[in-house]
Amino acid sequence: MNHTIKIINNSNNPNPEYETKGSSGMDVRAYLGEPVEIEPFGRVLVKTGLFIEMEETLECQVRPRSGLALKKGITVLNSPGTIDADYRGEIGVILMNLSDDKVVIHSGDRIAQLVFAKVEKVRLEDVTVVNATDRGDKGFGSTGIK
Repeated sequence: MNHTIKIINNSNNPNPEYETKGSSGMDVRAYLGEPVEIEPFGRVLVKTGLFIEMEETLECQVRPRSGLALKKGITVLNSPGTIDADYRGEIGVILMNLSDDKVVIHSGDRIAQLVFAKVEKVRLEDVTVVNATDRGDKGFGSTGIK
C-alpha cells in the first residue's frame, strides 16, 4: 500500500525522492546557512528544512548513506533514528565523523536517507514467567555465530 506523507520544505533543496524504482530510502539533504565542519570523532546536528506529517501507523527512520560512510566515515549516530508520527518539528540528522580527518558538510549535500516503515502497537501483559525455549537466557553469540 502506498501512503501519502505531507511535507513542508523550507529549504532550497528538492524534496527527498526515491532515486531508483527499487530504492527503499529517500536521500535527505543538509540545509545550512554555512558549511559545518565535523572534527574526527565529533558529532553535529544537521538541519534539513523539512517538516513531515504521516499516519499514526508509520514511522520515518533516518539511516546512514553507505557511500558517505565508506568514502568519508560519516554515519548517523543514533542509527536508525526514529521520527514518530506525532513529531511536527524540523527533521534534524545527528551526524558523526568516524574518520581521522575533518569532514565538511555543505548545504545541499545528501547526508542520510529516510525509510518509512509500518509500526505495530502492542499491549504489554504482566506475567510471572515466560515460556521456555531451546535458547533460554543465553546471550550474545549463543546461537552459534562466531
